[in-house]
Amino acid sequence: MAELHPLEIKLLQALKEDRKLSFDEIMAKTGISEDSVSRAAFWLSSKNFGKVERRQTTLVQLGLEGRRFLAQGFPERVLTRSVLKAGGKSPIDKVSSISGLSEEGAKIALGWAQRKKWIRFVKEEGRTVLSVEAEPNVGADERLVEALSRGPLTVEELDSELAAGLAILKRRPNALALTEKTDRSVILTEKGLEAAKKIVGVVEEVSQLTPELILTGGWRKVRLRKYDIKAQVLEMWPGKKQPYKRFLDELKWKLVAFGFKEMKGPIVELMFFNCDALYMPQDHPAREIHDIYHIKRPRRGDLTQYRKFVENVKKTHQDGWITRSVGWNGKFSIQEAMSLVLRSQGTALSARTLISKELEIPGKYYSISRCYRPDVVDKSHLTEFNQIEGIVVGKELTFRDLLGVLEKFAIEVAEADEVRFRPDYFPFTEPSVEVSAYKKGYGWVEFGGAGLFRPEVCIPLGISVPVIAWGLGVDRLFMMKAGIDDIRTLFTYNLDWLRRQELT
Repeated sequence: MAELHPLEIKLLQALKEDRKLSFDEIMAKTGISEDSVSRAAFWLSSKNFGKVERRQTTLVQLGLEGRRFLAQGFPERVLTRSVLKAGGKSPIDKVSSISGLSEEGAKIALGWAQRKKWIRFVKEEGRTVLSVEAEPNVGADERLVEALSRGPLTVEELDSELAAGLAILKRRPNALALTEKTDRSVILTEKGLEAAKKIVGVVEEVSQLTPELILTGGWRKVRLRKYDIKAQVLEMWPGKKQPYKRFLDELKWKLVAFGFKEMKGPIVELMFFNCDALYMPQDHPAREIHDIYHIKRPRRGDLTQYRKFVENVKKTHQDGWITRSVGWNGKFSIQEAMSLVLRSQGTALSARTLISKELEIPGKYYSISRCYRPDVVDKSHLTEFNQIEGIVVGKELTFRDLLGVLEKFAIEVAEADEVRFRPDYFPFTEPSVEVSAYKKGYGWVEFGGAGLFRPEVCIPLGISVPVIAWGLGVDRLFMMKAGIDDIRTLFTYNLDWLRRQELT
């Protein structure tokens, strides 16, 4: 049996009598590890000596609430027994006191007792009274908890009554803990059985000739292992970066290669930078709690070091100041500008950069920033997302330059086939544009907005040259590149999907 690995020989010998053993049984019988059993089973399978059978099972055991039910009894059982001891009837408002359950526990007990038809509600002297006629029979859910007290069970092996109990307990939070498990067994084929019968003894094999074997003469008693370079091997999953994280890192390198410098700023941001400095009116709906997260404590930050810019922005909002604008014709609240929020848009970093002493003109700047907005999570929305923000500051910049930068982004980063621009509106840019891109087999996707910063943004911050700016949904850029249609996949724990993402 020179063509067989020692691990294969051990498996054949273990399977010779029973023909079928689980991995656990093989490990106990041979003393080899699970990984070694898996490798040897794979090799035997590739030679038609054996085959691996997989059986998916679900392990069920008691959760936190289930263990409480076991120790203290089901709350509806506690309730009914207490009412029976009190004479079989109890006013609704006395249920908690006579049962010893908390108010919340009593509500839960009443709901489940009514659902199980253990109780009745009757009217007596104008008030609602709870009535219990007899001790209820033990239910399927109670029997399952009792059965699980002796240890975990597999869902597939439950009888009809316990399966009914499982269906009930699944509706009760934390009553059960369910775990998916794959049981693997090796089955010996006829060809494998013939090979096993021919094994009469196992000669020790070594993978390398050591000085000790040579000096002691031990090399005469062993056999050097032969290697089959054509043999199939198990799939290996080496460590690698999470696909989306890798994409963001590569994107940063591309931007640096294009000559961009990174902008940085806090996640907990002043409303001044998040909205006011961007010429968003203080009564704009985007400032409401439905569109922005407000910090509860502390509610406000310090604007002292930005006093000069705050005054400029205030006058611009009120009457336009020296920007040739009429402003928003309303009062400007410094208290509102001091409000602390979770950054809702990456453009806040652009405002901070424009007042920075390190700003270079001409200059190119970018950020890949985490932003937060209250939203309903679905396949296209998350409550937190990444936004790629960019500004270019220079004397000769035009709207055509902006369109060229956006098109290059869509084609080089998202690997789009076509790019489309539509007029749009943003409080801080004019003209403004919406960017969409198309990829064959994926369709059109809107990435975000862009434009030239308005004088009402630039002049109060001390900028006298054109600034082109854009804010794009980098999550969607990656989704198009990777062919993903559900944004939640970007942060998935699905190991199968993560393992099969190619390194590009």
